[in-house]
Amino acid sequence: MSVADNLNRLKNQIGNEATLVAVSKTKPNEMIMEAYEAGHRHFGENKAQEMQAKAEQLPKDIQWHFIGHLQRNKVKYIIPHVHLIHSVDSLRLLKEINKRAANEERVVDVLLQVYIAKEESKFGLDEEELKEILDGEDVKASQNIKIVGLMGMATNTENQETVKREFTYLKDLFNQLKDQYKFSTLSMGMSNDYEIALECGSNMLRVGSLIFGERN
Repeated sequence: MSVADNLNRLKNQIGNEATLVAVSKTKPNEMIMEAYEAGHRHFGENKAQEMQAKAEQLPKDIQWHFIGHLQRNKVKYIIPHVHLIHSVDSLRLLKEINKRAANEERVVDVLLQVYIAKEESKFGLDEEELKEILDGEDVKASQNIKIVGLMGMATNTENQETVKREFTYLKDLFNQLKDQYKFSTLSMGMSNDYEIALECGSNMLRVGSLIFGERN
């Protein structure tokens, strides 16, 4: 199956329920262009300099999503190019994004990453930290960021009940907050669990290997 075939099959399955972010990290520009020529525009990267290089070389109407753990000293590389940062997991990172976005005279959309998995390797905020950020004076004073929703990564497990429980928790949290904070985006679900995420109410999926094949 070609990249275009994989994309079309997925999009037919998802329908209009969710935005599909094609996770193109480690993939060459040729493969991204194959998806682009099939009409796709949302692509996800998890390394700042890799995103920067691709954004400078590829068509300007691509909407780049930063989906990996973002270090503050790497923010400057993505700010001119990024459409949405999914993985904001601290107030210090949020402030750095705001500062760099102000330098570029733009407003950058971000998602706050919530820790929902039972794995030490995952990042994210707990509920208390999340509310502290949302209600804090720092965010209210930040003119160059817009918090548009939440992101989460489920435990990497074969146990679908565990994954479903984690996604349901995040969807419930999103529903509690969305009216007050004008949230529009809930990013959850990857190649191995996107169907459960859809069922639980995700409206943005981050899918790589099912589109581009396994990473080398």
